[in-house]
Amino acid sequence: MVGQFKVLKTLSPCAVSRSGLGENVKAIQASILMAIAHTGFAAQAEAQSPNLIGRWNVEITFANGNQRSLRFDAQDSGKGTFLLLDPKLKVWGPATPSPVKWTRGEGDSVTFSGAVEFPLGNVGRDAGTLACKGKFETESLITGEVEFSPLVGDGPSKSGTFKAIRAGGG
Repeated sequence: MVGQFKVLKTLSPCAVSRSGLGENVKAIQASILMAIAHTGFAAQAEAQSPNLIGRWNVEITFANGNQRSLRFDAQDSGKGTFLLLDPKLKVWGPATPSPVKWTRGEGDSVTFSGAVEFPLGNVGRDAGTLACKGKFETESLITGEVEFSPLVGDGPSKSGTFKAIRAGGG
């Protein structure tokens, strides 16, 4: 009986050290799980904030039914350009890019605005500031409201809706 007692006594410290090792393994496993969860949340946060930088085809429909198209090139630091896309420009000559400023709002909201000149008939141009306020529906689609404020005269602002689709390769 004494021999068996010694064996038990000898194994007893091993059981204690194994218990201590088990606690360390549990702590390491918990740390790994927390790191994986944190990485998952960071990736999810990135997915919730689509990148605006790139080329966008913008289709505008004003409340009076008039439609306009332009290209929006969003660059770093809240800068970019508008380029009017209008078949009438074949008569007028090519459009020139105009500067745009853009900002990201809370969540998926975005605002971009800049000067544009829409052709009027065969002889005139409607110059003003175009402001688009919308939100990302997907990473490649922004929808929202648009307002055009003329620069000349006291004509009323025009409002409507817009849809911006990310251009391929841009």
